[in-house]
Amino acid sequence: MKKLLNNLSLHSINFLGIIVLFLFALLFTFLVIFEEYRDFEQESIHLRNAYLTSQKAKAKEETERVIAYIDYSETEMSGKLNPDQIKAHIINSIEHLFDRKNGSSYIFIYTLEGVNISDPNKPENRGKNMIALQDTNGKYILKELIKKAETGGGYVEYLWENPVNARLSSKVSYAASYKAWNWLVGTGVYLDEIDAMINAKKEKMKERLIRYIMEVLTLSSILFWIAWGGIKLINGIIQKEMSTFRDFFRQSVLYNIVIDKRQIKIKEFQVLVAYVNEMVSAIHEKNRELRELNASLEEKVLKKTAKLQDQMQYNEKLVAAQDSFIKHSIHEVNTPLAVIMTHIDIYKMKYGENRYLTKIEAAAKMISTIYEDLSYMVKKDRLDYEKEWIDIRDYLLSRIKFFEEIAHSNDHRIVTELCECGSLWFNGLELQRIIDNNLSNAIKYAKRGTDIRIELDEEEGEIVIRFVTRSKKIEDTKKIFEAFHREDKVKSGFGLGLEIVGEICEKEGIMIDVVSSEAMTVFSYRFKKGKKR
Repeated sequence: MKKLLNNLSLHSINFLGIIVLFLFALLFTFLVIFEEYRDFEQESIHLRNAYLTSQKAKAKEETERVIAYIDYSETEMSGKLNPDQIKAHIINSIEHLFDRKNGSSYIFIYTLEGVNISDPNKPENRGKNMIALQDTNGKYILKELIKKAETGGGYVEYLWENPVNARLSSKVSYAASYKAWNWLVGTGVYLDEIDAMINAKKEKMKERLIRYIMEVLTLSSILFWIAWGGIKLINGIIQKEMSTFRDFFRQSVLYNIVIDKRQIKIKEFQVLVAYVNEMVSAIHEKNRELRELNASLEEKVLKKTAKLQDQMQYNEKLVAAQDSFIKHSIHEVNTPLAVIMTHIDIYKMKYGENRYLTKIEAAAKMISTIYEDLSYMVKKDRLDYEKEWIDIRDYLLSRIKFFEEIAHSNDHRIVTELCECGSLWFNGLELQRIIDNNLSNAIKYAKRGTDIRIELDEEEGEIVIRFVTRSKKIEDTKKIFEAFHREDKVKSGFGLGLEIVGEICEKEGIMIDVVSSEAMTVFSYRFKKGKKR
């Protein structure tokens, strides 16, 4: 379809129009057929329901007449015959009065316990208990009839062999009880007749629908060929006019010529002639101006290109200078930072703890952590970080000890639950970046006065480190490992720490899981405890 739309022509447009009309005709035909079929289905349902209602009423009427006859006969013959003689007389009378020779309708009588008293179509069952009688669908026919009879009478629909054609058919029976003798009396009707009637109507409808389809197809074919002939004639005229325009445009590329209006016969195309001639003249005039302008533009482009090249070289030098400045600045920070940390330790050894000095030490350690991050960022692409066996529990304890003063100065306490997990094959500097950045962030973002919990565990052959804090909920746990992203804009920092952690974990295949809620935030890292790689 896309290819056809990209290659449209007058023939294809007209052909598509005819196809669309043809499809609409077919759609209309199928809608008519659908409506006819739906009306027929509704009529079939109505006929079946009406027939079923009338047959049910007939079965009920005959059953009630028989029960009335039994009651009347029992009253009239009481005292003249003994009960068994009365029953035999009544049964004989019913079988003769209601017997149809083809067996399509008869009265059946059972006791309410299921014993057969009278069934003209099955005389061999007389005296047998038929309570377990079932149809082919497994329905317990006699049990259902007895249940209906005991509740005042009712209908049961089931499958039964029709004596007229010896085929299974839907049958509806009505049953009521004659309580004086504990009898179930009933009769039924077969529904073959309505099914035959509906099938006959279906055949007629099928013939009618086939006739509709043939008439529509015939008419559509005639209209299609008439339309196709008319289109061919019209297209011939249009193609001639289009050829005039085509030849003109081919020549106007090289020469400043105009179309002779007398060559065009179609009125609508004649209107286009003036616009086309004006357009061609304007194009040739613009081409002349462009040629003149192009000569001056070439010189300007050359000058601009040279200027841009100079600017690119300057930018490259500036970036190199900035990179050199950052590297030297980081290096220069290390010496005074080491001096500060050393003199703090000397002061504490000589004069003991001092709360002001403690805060200075905590700040210095934070600067040290930032320095280590920046140093790693600068060197990571130039150095090969060799791995070694590291006792993970001892290493964690050493880093926790380093951050204890920082945590204390921020009114936090670090609590641990560390198992003996053995050694991990890892680079010490990269492991320090993972642990230090998580400890630093935990201290920074944990609610003041709350504990920071560090857990070390071994699960399914993996070493798991968890950092648990009570802090503000992290809204987007995926973005926190992106560069310069800070969840809390109020807190200070570059947002580089977790980016470094994310890069190391991705490189080493460490699974990260961050779960955050209003109550608690947990950062989990799963290290594969394996051999040297």
